[in-house]
This record gives sequence, structure tokens and C-alpha cells, in this order.
Amino acid sequence: EDGLLHTACGTPNYVAPEVLKDKGYDGTSSDIWSCGVILFVLMAGYLPFDEPSLIGLYKKIWEASFSCPSWFSSGARNLIKRILDPNPVTRITIPEILQDEWFKKGYKPPKFEQDEDVNLDDIDAVFNDSTEHLVTERKEKPVSMNAFELISRSQSFSLDKLFEKQCGSVKPETSFASQRPPNEILSKIEEAAKPLGFNVHKRNYKMKLKGDKSGRKGQLSVATEVFEVAPSLHMVELRKTGGDTLEFHKVTTKPRVYTVGKMSGLDASKREALGSLRFFNFL
Repeated sequence: EDGLLHTACGTPNYVAPEVLKDKGYDGTSSDIWSCGVILFVLMAGYLPFDEPSLIGLYKKIWEASFSCPSWFSSGARNLIKRILDPNPVTRITIPEILQDEWFKKGYKPPKFEQDEDVNLDDIDAVFNDSTEHLVTERKEKPVSMNAFELISRSQSFSLDKLFEKQCGSVKPETSFASQRPPNEILSKIEEAAKPLGFNVHKRNYKMKLKGDKSGRKGQLSVATEVFEVAPSLHMVELRKTGGDTLEFHKVTTKPRVYTVGKMSGLDASKREALGSLRFFNFL
């Protein structure tokens, strides 16, 4: 009746303050806030609002208590602060975002074209194409990952961690972000893994590491895959597919000297925030 939405939904770290207050909210304005959080994550590599307790998290969101990394340009910093405005009335709108000077740099409006004459034979050919051809096309670059897949795959964005910290469980997977080319990422993983006794098998942008020694629960096996988040940003996912989870955790968190490159101006805490896999240190 009031023209507002009243269903509170979404991942807590991404939800706008007015959604948490449960007094009704404008869907468009709250979506802009969530997009601002996603933009921050893609640029910084970590969440602007992240606390171990929901009460602490909600307090930070209500107050819009966050700070931008030093490598953010002034234009990006100003836009994000206008998007993450806790007041939905004064929060920047979509038309205003489109006119923002930082946003307009390199921006090309999407063109939606529709052919008047549709050939049904062409449509049938697409759906009847062989899987072999599809696999061949996929070899050109890593699988693309959109924002929603990024959110669902990242450990930092999962509500499961609220319960796992209490019971002390160790997850059989980890991931980190890298600005390096995918081929270089996989090559450096292989370079770091072989001296530790791992046999390496690569195919496209996937890699399987298998230990040559048997541990508590057999040979440790790790599946690795590189996903494209943006043209110059990749997410690397590592999952334990065999062996002991504690051994996997030990291997992927113990600091080593192997490096792929460094991001200038980052202290240790920021490097760890950008990539949990300190063993390979892809920052």
C-alpha cells in the first residue's frame, strides 16, 4: 500500500541499511547500495562491511562505517561514498551515476539490437551443436564468473563461517584474487607445487595436484581452476578432492617464498585480505 518493499532478503554484507531497519524500502535505491558493495569488492578485494558478529556488522552498515584503500583514485572514492550513503533519500541515483566523470571513463552504453527476420534454422543449429565444438571454443580463455557467482563462491561472503568458527571446522577449499594472466598463475602454481612432491596435470585453465606420498587419509589431491572476474582480474579456486583436510589447510596457509608478483603499496594485512592462499602469494 505504501509503495515500498517489506521483505528483507539478501546476503547481510551487501544489504542496504534501510532493508535492515525493516520499515519498508525502495528496491531501486537499495539495489544501488548493493552494487556499490560489489564495486568495492571488485576493486579492493575485500568487503567494506565485515564483522564476525551480525550485530557488529549491522552497526557498521547503519553508520556506513568503511574506508577506501589508498590505491583508490579520488574519482572512484567519491563515487563509492555517494553510492554507500546510508540515507536512501540522498543516495546517488542511476541517472546521476551515468553522469559521474569517473564512471564515464571508458564506458560504452550497451546496444540492444534485434533482427526483424529470424531464421529458425539458425536457432536449431545453436541448440543442436555438438558438445565437442563447445569445448573447443571454451579453450580460448578462462570461464567467466559474474558477480553473483563470485559472491556465492567466496568464503568471506558465506553465512556458513558464522557457524564454522564456533565448531572450529576447517573448510576443504580456498580461493584468492590475482591480476596476473591465467597462464602465468597456473605456471607458478605448478612451479611451487612440484618441489613439494605434487604431480601436476593441466587441461585448459584447470589443474589437478596429487601428492606422491600417502598421508593420514591417503594422497592429498587438489583441484585448481582459474575464473575470469574482469579482463584484468581472475579468481583462483582450490578444492581438496582427496586426502586429509587438515593437511590441505596446512599446505595452503603456511607462508612460502614463491611469488608471482606484488601489488605496490600494500601492507601484509591487505595482501592477506586479497588472497587467502599465502602459500602461493599471488599478489
